[in-house]
Amino acid sequence: MPKSLSTHEKFVRMTEERIPRLVLALAAPTIASMLITSLYSMADTYFVGLLGSASATGAVGVAFPLMAVLQAVGFMFGQGSGNHIARTLGAQDVDNAVRMAATGFWSALITGVLLALGGLLGLNSLVFLLGSTETIAPYATDYLFYILLGAPWLVSSIVINNQLRFQGSAFYAMVGILSGSILNIALDPLFIFTFGMGVGGAALATAVSQIVSFAVLLAGTYRGGNIRMSLRHFTPTREVYRDIMRGGVPSLFRQGLGSVAIICLNTAAGAFGDAAIAALSIVNRVVQFMASAIIGFGQGFQPVCGYNYGAKRYGRVRQAYWFCVKGSFGFLALVAAVVMLFATQIIRLFLADSPEVTRIGALTLQLQCSFLPLFSVVAMSNMMLQTMGIAGRASLMAASRQGLFLIPCVLILPRLFGLLGLQISQTVADVLAFLLTVVLTRSVLNDLKERQKKQDLLMEEEREVAAENTAT
Repeated sequence: MPKSLSTHEKFVRMTEERIPRLVLALAAPTIASMLITSLYSMADTYFVGLLGSASATGAVGVAFPLMAVLQAVGFMFGQGSGNHIARTLGAQDVDNAVRMAATGFWSALITGVLLALGGLLGLNSLVFLLGSTETIAPYATDYLFYILLGAPWLVSSIVINNQLRFQGSAFYAMVGILSGSILNIALDPLFIFTFGMGVGGAALATAVSQIVSFAVLLAGTYRGGNIRMSLRHFTPTREVYRDIMRGGVPSLFRQGLGSVAIICLNTAAGAFGDAAIAALSIVNRVVQFMASAIIGFGQGFQPVCGYNYGAKRYGRVRQAYWFCVKGSFGFLALVAAVVMLFATQIIRLFLADSPEVTRIGALTLQLQCSFLPLFSVVAMSNMMLQTMGIAGRASLMAASRQGLFLIPCVLILPRLFGLLGLQISQTVADVLAFLLTVVLTRSVLNDLKERQKKQDLLMEEEREVAAENTAT
């Protein structure tokens, strides 16, 4: 366990330690957290696939948009409050950070309860809204019931996880996420097969794991000099929520529109049968697993960006950004090449008894991997703008990959090219999102460069004045 640091010691570390070493130290636990989280999402798909039913596997894919909505709410409050916390701690305004942490947490918990109640009351209609077919619906209903029971804990866990990361306590955030993830993987086969609960057992394992993860993360706020989630600091004012929205809306757009895109994918895939829905569900999980490493790397970058931007260390912000872009692009290019080579074997790992699922899924996975390294540029740029509080551009960028571009592609390309149009939709969206990112980010990076030049000149003038005073 790392040595606990005071708020001042964290500030010194974040604004003075060498960028590569600092980013890697913060990114290592967040990458592990994201990979394990994605792994246990894949575990649901894998163990449900052992039931031998494309409809059952499709149910996990149908539930994915709802999970994305819940995550969107959690990331909105978590990223929104976390970005503000990092900037205010960078400016050494601790009281402001404490109020923001409490407000973000309690708001998310209340919202999670309301979403769970609404979803449970309309569950029978919800499964079809998410893109279910008649044959998938019974499985999807069982799965979503338990997912909704765990919704408040999932949403609030994401908030605590983000707030811990933005305070520079990525280790405690990692422990909380890992505890739930490992438990979920262990409970899946127990509930699905030993207790005979089938698809519902996979969801129950997820819900139980989320409660455990929540408890561990909450305990982490009492260690390492972190901010506690005190109800007396809950400050639901318009100003506070405006700050949360400024930093959190990009995440809401990214996750929320991703949910809409998956619903569109499920609906479009339904025209080609349950095998197409199952294949896309598997591909989404695999690609999410690959992208999660990049997101984890970016999450290690965000507190560095926030602290240094708040402390007006603009040169360090640019240095950290380029370090992360280059490293993540190279990593993703290598992994994508390996996955493309073994695409067929990867799809068969999840549902070996369906040649049709394998055929559709393998080509879809290869097509998505062909331009997936561009996602690293989109992700790092989006996280930088979001952390700096540039909400408009960050929101547009967050909406681009799975909203602004993917949804139209899903609606148009299958009409033109049939199933192939559906399979190339994400690839086309990735290229367009990358081009938009370059346009939106270039001026911001140039502005940071100019700000740093002005600060360097000012510091040089101050040193000259100090030298003259000493001489006289």
